[in-house]
Amino acid sequence: MKYKPLYLFFFILVLIPYISFSATITGKVISVADGDTITILTQQHEQIKIRLSAVDTPEGHQAYGNKAKAFTSFMVKGKNVSIEPETIDKYGRTVAMVFVDGLNLNKEIVANGQGWVYRKYCTASFCDDWLKLEEKARNSKIGLWSDKNPTPPWEWRHGQKNSGNTGVIGSSVNGSAGIYHGNQHSHVFHGSSCRDYNCKNCIVMFGSVNEAVGAGYRAHKECVK
Repeated sequence: MKYKPLYLFFFILVLIPYISFSATITGKVISVADGDTITILTQQHEQIKIRLSAVDTPEGHQAYGNKAKAFTSFMVKGKNVSIEPETIDKYGRTVAMVFVDGLNLNKEIVANGQGWVYRKYCTASFCDDWLKLEEKARNSKIGLWSDKNPTPPWEWRHGQKNSGNTGVIGSSVNGSAGIYHGNQHSHVFHGSSCRDYNCKNCIVMFGSVNEAVGAGYRAHKECVK
């Protein structure tokens, strides 16, 4: 049977998402941005930024953020990992489960008290089991649960956005309060006073410096002094 070019084109469009999110990808972890964000280098020399699915760890400027990052670095940095992609988030990161040495890193983060089950996005059948692991870590007061009342990162980010507080010590931000444009290609973010604030690829919006940094973006030198 012969396919007309137009039919073939639409067939490929339908097939692409299936190909992208059905196969396991392997690569070496070359950087760890924070507890739930890593970058791998595949055998094809492609760099892929990974946002761990179903979990949320403290932000870099948040209490326990550095320790959560250290845990993830200990688990995977410099190692070969397998990822099971699920989707692409609004920041262009691949949301995925990550496996290393036979362990599910996402699950280990929860079990070791390094982060929360991300209730907003964890809807699969295993999420109930992970919530039990989180409760066990809390009752055992391990990791961030050594604090009596740690703030979930989604609440912390919301507070930062509403307050307009950048959370960057010793820095001043030029531009409109809490509104930044991120270049989705270069991963540089700009304040409104920057000449590239409305550049062609500056289509990712952030409510604070912390939000941009947490997404793996870096400030333009003209925006953060």
